[in-house]
Amino acid sequence: MSFGLPWGLLALGALVPLVAAYFLRRRQKPVVVSALFLWRTPRPRAEGGPRWERFTREASLLLEALAVLAAALYLADVRLGENARRRHLVLVVDGSLSMSARTPDGKTVLEHVRTEAAKRVESERATHVTVLASGVAPLVLAGPEADASRALGALESFQARGPDHDVTASLLWAQELAGPGKHVHFFTDAPPSEDATVPPSVRWTALGHSQGNVAVVSAQRRDEGGRATVTLRVARFGAGPSEIEARVRAAPGPGAREGTERTERIALPQEGAATVRLTFREAGDVEVSLPDDALPEDGHVRLPPSPVMPVAVGLTEGLSPASKQALERFLAVSPDVAHGTPVPGAPVLSVGPARAEARVTLGAEGALRTFVGPFFTEKGSTLMDDVQLSGVRWTAGSNPPGRPLMTAGEAVLVSEEEGGRLHLNVDLARSNLQRTTAWPVLLGNVVRDARRLREGFPRRQLNLGESLAVVTEAGARYALKGPSGRKPVFGAGALSLPAPTSPGRYVLEREGREVDSLEVLALDARESDLRGRGSADVAAKEAGEDSEGNSGHERARWPLVVLLAALLADFYVTRKA
Repeated sequence: MSFGLPWGLLALGALVPLVAAYFLRRRQKPVVVSALFLWRTPRPRAEGGPRWERFTREASLLLEALAVLAAALYLADVRLGENARRRHLVLVVDGSLSMSARTPDGKTVLEHVRTEAAKRVESERATHVTVLASGVAPLVLAGPEADASRALGALESFQARGPDHDVTASLLWAQELAGPGKHVHFFTDAPPSEDATVPPSVRWTALGHSQGNVAVVSAQRRDEGGRATVTLRVARFGAGPSEIEARVRAAPGPGAREGTERTERIALPQEGAATVRLTFREAGDVEVSLPDDALPEDGHVRLPPSPVMPVAVGLTEGLSPASKQALERFLAVSPDVAHGTPVPGAPVLSVGPARAEARVTLGAEGALRTFVGPFFTEKGSTLMDDVQLSGVRWTAGSNPPGRPLMTAGEAVLVSEEEGGRLHLNVDLARSNLQRTTAWPVLLGNVVRDARRLREGFPRRQLNLGESLAVVTEAGARYALKGPSGRKPVFGAGALSLPAPTSPGRYVLEREGREVDSLEVLALDARESDLRGRGSADVAAKEAGEDSEGNSGHERARWPLVVLLAALLADFYVTRKA
């Protein structure tokens, strides 16, 4: 048994005057009668004056005391059984990386949130707590309706390292878990923006601090021929040094006996970011560290080797001499292809004449027409990225099948079929395409798209918040193993998976065997910018549960039934007397 409003028990004080009224006898005025036989219980001796005396109406007193007790229990909101001490509280903690920023007192924002959450649980007298972490995919840290001590223990072990995200979905979910008429407590590091959609039952508590920060906002590594090229972008947000020293350490690779360690001085612009490019020979993992500041996590990155998988290009029979010569000239100088040398595991790109069974067809059939422009490309087509067609003379034949990617009037110059088969409708013997810069750029885009069809990850480094691209083969079972566990991957071909929820190493497994891996870096420019952080406590817009009022629990009705029954029974007893 417990009480929602213990102050209601003060109503039991009404028992004192009630009992006193039954024991206390007042002096009666003398009454002169002619005879005593008219009285039901004659008492020859008259007693006067106030005195205590044993009363004779025990049943009435007990019934009225029961009525007072029932009224007091109802006012005190008595609870029995499952609802005896049950009070549910829903907490939502921002899972963004900026929650790991350190405030001037040396503690992180998340540490302040843990302290405030414990106080909130105590002030609300919560016995059961549900804790959610907001993110791209909201996460249940404790619950639903876990024991309060266990929920706070789960919050102690939680680390906020997620990307920037919209918290609306997490708050709406928390509102459903809390139920109608109850508040949701959201803890973050910034006050709500003017355009933020905050549910009316949410109490928004911000415990952040506005401060400057220097961060690595992007890091990429590319390995070719034993040479590793690391490209970094470093930005300053707010007040801070105009120049910093970055410590770079390259572990020894397979062909090196010792690593490399050096310090790079980086000048930071007032706006924008500074770009730094570093090169290493036969390097293993490369670690970059900036001096620790408000958010140390965004100043440390580790880049494992990221070798470029070449594309094996094969030329089929039937190509015209001009086409074959132009292709071989490109293959001889392109570092991204392997022509004539088989590469284990490398994707194969076959090029043949029109109507050939090849991945890419090159040639023109039917009536030939020459175009000098204007050329129109499909918006969003990656194949035509950076392809400059000014000054190009293009001779094409009849329109090839598939979706048009580039046209000139009614003529289709480049098309793509549904399975990814590409058609280049051009006669190089009558065109100057192969003698312009558009030719190597176009073929480079073709090779790049072919590499994206290789099983595994097209990219080896991702920033927080970036979607995860992966290529799988049909008929095999895949799984993605990361810091949060192993999850199955469904689908075949080029897939786009949701952005990872935390940084770390992710491995693609096929039938339990490792196929490829990538590194998700704890980098997000929006999270590194701490200038908009601050403290605030915005109350919920609608009435609900709070520490001073009712918890929204429906009062028990049985005390009212007992009260009514006791009063009716007392009326019946006193009426007979």
